[in-house]
Amino acid sequence: MRVLVTLECTETGDRNYITMKNKRNNPERIEMMKYCPRLRKQTLHKETK
Repeated sequence: MRVLVTLECTETGDRNYITMKNKRNNPERIEMMKYCPRLRKQTLHKETK
């Protein structure tokens, strides 16, 4: 049930991170505050396909 998902920065559009999630526990798209190297600060990253 675990799948790889890509996290994209909402401010720059860069796809900076790849992580895993459990589709049974988290069927909706995940959002995390992660570090964006281009902006050099923490920004909201959302799951992309």
